[in-house]
Parts: sequence; structure tokens; C-alpha cells
Amino acid sequence: MVVAAALLASVMLEASPGILVSRQLAARAHLAVGDEISVSTEPQGGRTTTVRVVGVYEPTPDPMRFTAQRIETRMHLPDLLAIAADPSDASDAEAVTAINLALASGVDSRVFARDVASGLPTIAARPAIDARESGVFTVIERFHVAISIVTVVGATAFLLALMVIRAEERRETIGVMRLIGISQRSLLVAVAIEGVIVAALGALFGIALAVGTEDLVNRFFQARYDTTLVFVRVTAPLAARAVLVATPLGVVAGVAASWTLLRRNLLSLFRR
Repeated sequence: MVVAAALLASVMLEASPGILVSRQLAARAHLAVGDEISVSTEPQGGRTTTVRVVGVYEPTPDPMRFTAQRIETRMHLPDLLAIAADPSDASDAEAVTAINLALASGVDSRVFARDVASGLPTIAARPAIDARESGVFTVIERFHVAISIVTVVGATAFLLALMVIRAEERRETIGVMRLIGISQRSLLVAVAIEGVIVAALGALFGIALAVGTEDLVNRFFQARYDTTLVFVRVTAPLAARAVLVATPLGVVAGVAASWTLLRRNLLSLFRR
């Protein structure tokens, strides 16, 4: 009798379709693996089907939907068709609107999409990578470029002002150097080297600050929007680009700030 009861329980469990629920849905509905729930595609709750929770998954982070609650489920296609298909339309269970394909290694996705479109004119094929080059992602990328340009211009102006103030404070020192025979060219080279050092140190400080706060920013926004999406990531190419941009700007700011001072009359440097 015990064996028969166990077999009957196993058959009952297998009779219920398996379903995966997102972590957010499991937390909100207090679901656990093994629970049986009723699902329906109709808001009124018609045509319900009993399913069994077989797992909880973390939804794939989506920058387009990071503010939305990921109340989602995943089912096997036959089980989903049994729930969602219109019983009055025999072809409804055989109709699809989109198919995702994973290509073999080395296959060019754009060439494949072009071949599909030429062979089947009624089907539109597009590589998934093209999604970054259209729509919202293009707008976001241009917005980031605009912000970076404004930030660099503002930082350059601020750096130039600091270098001008520093050059004015060293007026008499420069005058003494010129009196003992140091040429203007040598002074400009020294100023340029100083600008390189200041700009490089500033860039390294900014990179260190970004790396130090990267985890804090990600944790804050991930907790705020309940997602695993990575909001900030400091990479080696990004850090190298920051140094390459900051160093020439530091040289230009230092030379520009000291050029007018070096061209002055020697006596005017001593306020005479």
C-alpha cells in the first residue's frame, strides 16, 4: 500500500506542468519549489490550469526594463500553448511571431540575416547586436557623449584657472630663473612637464575614486530597482582613455597659463 501511494503521488506530481517563476514573483506571492498554483491568460481568471513550481530564476538584466518589476514565469512551449492557444482557431497553436536563433561559432550573423531575408521575403531577420545601434540605445549613447564633452570642457576650464593662479603666484620665482639665465624655452618645458604630472595624477585620482565607488553605486541602484543589472563598470580601456585625454589637456592648460607670464618684461615680474 505504501508503494502504491508513493506511485500515485508521483503520477499526480507529473500530471501538473512544471513552471519557473522569477525571484520577484516568488517573493511577492510567497511561492516555493513544489507549490501548485493556478495560472490563466485571461484577466477574469477563465481557463485556469494547475501548474507546479519547479524552480525560481533570476531574470536576465535588461537596461530597457530595469525600473519594471519582473513578475514573470517560464513554461515549456507545449504547456504554454495549451493555456494560451485559442481553442476555436486550430492554427493558433502553430503560429509564432518571433524566433531567436543561436548561430554556430564563426557564422556571421549579418550574412545569415541577409540570406534569410533574401530566401524568405516575408520574414524579417535582424542580428541581436543591432539592437544596440538603434532606438533607445543610440539616444543613450549620444547623451553620454554630450555629457562627457561638457564635463571635459568644464574640467579643462577649471584646470586652466588653477594653472593661471599658480603661475601668478610664482611670478617672482620665474623672474629669478630668467635673471640667472634660464631660457623661456626651458621654462615652458618645465611647465609642460608639470602639467603632464598634474593631469596624470588627477586622472589617476579620478579612476581610483570611480573604482572605489563602483561597487557602492551598483549596490545602491540594484537595491533601489531590485535588479542584478550592473550600472557602473570601470574597465581598463576606459581608464586608459581617461588618462590619454587628461594628459594633453593638462599640458595645454599649463603652457597656456604660463605663456603670457613668460612673455612679460623681466622687470614687470618683480612688480617694477
